[in-house]
Amino acid sequence: MSGLLRPDPDCGLAPYAQHEAGSVGRLHAEAGPGLRGEFQRDRDRIVHSSAFRRLVYKTQVFVNHEGDLYRTRLTHSLEVAQVARSVARVLRLNEALCEAISLAHDLGHTPFGHAGQDALNECMRDYGGFEHNLQSLRVVDELEEKYAAFPGLNLTFETREGILKHCSTRNAAPLGEVGRRFLERRQPSLEAQLANVADEVAYNHHDVDDGLRAGLIELDELDQVGLFRRHHAAVRAAHAGLAERRLIYEVVRRMINEVITDLTTATQERLVAAAPANVEAVRAAGESLVGFSPAIAADHLALKQFLRERVYRHFRVVRMTTKAQRTLKDLFRGYFEDVRLLPGEHCEAAYRLEAIDGEAGRARAVADYIAGMTDRFAISEHSRLYDPAV
Repeated sequence: MSGLLRPDPDCGLAPYAQHEAGSVGRLHAEAGPGLRGEFQRDRDRIVHSSAFRRLVYKTQVFVNHEGDLYRTRLTHSLEVAQVARSVARVLRLNEALCEAISLAHDLGHTPFGHAGQDALNECMRDYGGFEHNLQSLRVVDELEEKYAAFPGLNLTFETREGILKHCSTRNAAPLGEVGRRFLERRQPSLEAQLANVADEVAYNHHDVDDGLRAGLIELDELDQVGLFRRHHAAVRAAHAGLAERRLIYEVVRRMINEVITDLTTATQERLVAAAPANVEAVRAAGESLVGFSPAIAADHLALKQFLRERVYRHFRVVRMTTKAQRTLKDLFRGYFEDVRLLPGEHCEAAYRLEAIDGEAGRARAVADYIAGMTDRFAISEHSRLYDPAV
């Protein structure tokens, strides 16, 4: 091992990429990562975290028990990472950092997707609220318990910055360095910008696939959306008589290819025009440099609006989200009223945080526990708390 040379993780990167040599570093000092780069180490810590494993049983749109082939938070995160890395390689950005941010961006998401987040935020309204980006940061900074020397995963500043996609000035102020850009109206790294857009690309297109698979939408409805209509017509013309499942896959594949190609090309043009000399110039830019051309941005927005109306507000999805919200609100009420119902370490955390911050501390400990649940665990916990027969 002593004869092996560590590859230079910054080799081949563009000047405006986030170089490992320019990293702000970690909250807690550590010895170097050996043969890996620092951002590779971040990625590996995320993949081995408990929160990452739990994503396999957390809702994207459909609750886990509704079918084995629908996307979950885990498969979604993998798709985001794939999109981000594909673009990063062409633009000579830091692939390892893009991957780390992409894989970690949903670690703090509740069970039952956005319905769960809305329910938990309502429960926490008087205690600081709940937002899954902030919770993802809390997971990697405090809640994961893997290392003897520090709490959390002790990720680099740049990965943590990318995880925190959105933040109000009220919430940013107590976060220190990682919240400063929201107060100063500065941009994050290109890698963080790219992971954010890759998130939208992934969920827009896989929700088309899942919506069709679930029978919530039909092909002729999707023909109202220009991006889908173009590729649907092209596939039918080139492959007459193709089975519907293969046709859908081919159309979605072509849609993703067009959008990612446009994202790469349009971002490259912005970078040429802005000519940022380094990552600090990227941060000082007045707007994000990663994005689509105007035409594809309009197409992508139209697809997003279609999905909101026809999939996310479909009565079957609304019924599921209503039940999910009721489940989480019941859990929060039960635990908050009597923290002895929490498992030992979580009960201790509730007492500890309450001693520091009163009822707000107790509520935060309860929210931490619920946010960490998978869909099926939340359902079974609800039965254990409220069903006398269990």
